Amino acid sequence: MSSRHNPISSCRVAVIGAGAAGLAAARELRREDLSVVVFDREKQVGGLWVYTPHVEPDPLSLDPSRTIVHSSLYESLRTNLPRECMGFSDFPFVPRPDDESRDPRRYPRHKEVLAYLQDFAREFNLEEMVRFETEVVRVGLEDKKWRVKSRNSDGIFGDEIFDAVVVCNGHYVEPRIAHIPDSWPGKQIHSHNYRVPDPFKDQVVVVIGNFASGADISRDIAAVAKEVHIASKTTASDVYEKLPGLNNLWLHSVIESTHEDGSVVFQNGKVVHADTIVHCTGYKYSFPFLDTNGYVNVDDNCVGPLYKHVFPPALAPGLSFIGLPWNVLQFFMFEYQSKWVASVLSGRVTLPTQDKMMEDVVAFYAKLEAMGIPKRYTHRLGELQVEYYNWIAEQCGCLPVEHWREQEHYLGLKRLCTQSDTFRDQWDDDHLIAQAYEDFAKLKQNGVCNSH
Repeated sequence: MSSRHNPISSCRVAVIGAGAAGLAAARELRREDLSVVVFDREKQVGGLWVYTPHVEPDPLSLDPSRTIVHSSLYESLRTNLPRECMGFSDFPFVPRPDDESRDPRRYPRHKEVLAYLQDFAREFNLEEMVRFETEVVRVGLEDKKWRVKSRNSDGIFGDEIFDAVVVCNGHYVEPRIAHIPDSWPGKQIHSHNYRVPDPFKDQVVVVIGNFASGADISRDIAAVAKEVHIASKTTASDVYEKLPGLNNLWLHSVIESTHEDGSVVFQNGKVVHADTIVHCTGYKYSFPFLDTNGYVNVDDNCVGPLYKHVFPPALAPGLSFIGLPWNVLQFFMFEYQSKWVASVLSGRVTLPTQDKMMEDVVAFYAKLEAMGIPKRYTHRLGELQVEYYNWIAEQCGCLPVEHWREQEHYLGLKRLCTQSDTFRDQWDDDHLIAQAYEDFAKLKQNGVCNSH
């Protein structure tokens, strides 16, 4: 492809975040012989997967002056996808039977995911590139370079110039909140600030949302609460049913109204007097440090304009985003997006012209609008993800996504939606598991796959 973008010689790249996306980016950038500095405000790698019992003082996280906690993990969290399809392509997420501290299950606890990322960082010597306990406070464009201002744990500010910035700060920090009138007197909390069920003992609780976190948290709370009622927008308006496994857990349609006496009225006509409402309603993309003079914006949770969810056309290749799409194979996607960004910054792969990229962006937005897809679902890939990965693979010259990985993701989500109380411990996909481990063995034999 022709491009107005030239390779950046002796390219110095800042990576914002040392979670899974930032680690993937750091590895791929160094593989292209680029100079990399990773900034992370925590003391260790792992990002989202670093659990803390601490929560924010504002349980809905609406106060802009609040102390921000970056983890959204609850103590009981297990993965909602099988481990085989979660790992990076050449560093499989396999059990470690030699280590009794590890979780060998196919759907392991969050500590196992963090341990995997720590293994990954050690294997590729990534921590040496990370400045821990260093928060990026501003990223701005100056004379075709990027000025990155940071602050470390001692309050000392840094001010440096980079040729490119790769944004990997995640999107599970700024909660989306359902509208509940101020007149409703009960307590409210977003799942971002949920850790353990103990505070809900003997309460009547309404959980808004029934996807991954909503399904988990509602069952977690039901173990100690008097009653738990789930409000689900994907449920028919007249549905009211007790869910299997627990005698105090009910599924409803959406909330119709709330009242000053503490009552919550569902669209199905049922009324409960609740003590607490838990919002399992997702998150907003947020880049408080990023100054693009208004070029990159977040509008109804659509970050744009972005070419293929990664490059802002007018600022490419100097600015890129890793990890925005959702309903995806996250770690695998981080890796492939990172390969593309790194190969572009090294000059090995070229981008289309700014005009061509904008044409693609505009056509993509128009297609979503014509299909009636809300703007807030712009970055939802779902069934389109394999086509997306294979497009990137073609750009970079890497292998297409494996069929078993695609099928494992599909079946994993299907089990999540249809067997929400049993899917982590009951499955029937031995043929896919066998294919995965056969492929891992071939990669290892060919020197492509690292053992750990």
